[in-house]
Amino acid sequence: MLKIIQTFIIITCFAFTTYAQSSAPELALIDANGKSITISSLKGKVVFINFWATWCQPCVKEMPTIQALKESFKDVVFLTVDIDGDLPKSNAYMEKKNYTLPVYAAPTAVPREYYYHTIPATDILNKNGEIVWRTDGGFDYSAPEISKILADLIAGK
Repeated sequence: MLKIIQTFIIITCFAFTTYAQSSAPELALIDANGKSITISSLKGKVVFINFWATWCQPCVKEMPTIQALKESFKDVVFLTVDIDGDLPKSNAYMEKKNYTLPVYAAPTAVPREYYYHTIPATDILNKNGEIVWRTDGGFDYSAPEISKILADLIAGK
């Protein structure tokens, strides 16, 4: 039984490590003005993507720490994706809170690698377009580990 548990742990760790360095699948997003952006067009940049909704309390709770992170890391592209696609409502929310986070919607299905039925969900991509960090559920982005991850990615580490 111990051997089975050890094997499961090894396989699980390997699967996460493999996933953590996988190329991000293409994702097209659109803003309220109809301007589109794709993940492939952001290669060469560090990208922070947060999937959220205005009615989601954990999303609302973490948003101030995402805004603060954006203010600290000017070299990172921040994308917030309203999973409901209600850009007028989400842009009004951002404006009311004085956040400068850009809001997008996904006109097609979002690949599971980014988000799968749990919000908030966040992905960080390195300059090669690989997902190097992700989390499902609320998170405090003032945590020093996030700043270190972003600083290292900007430096090309």
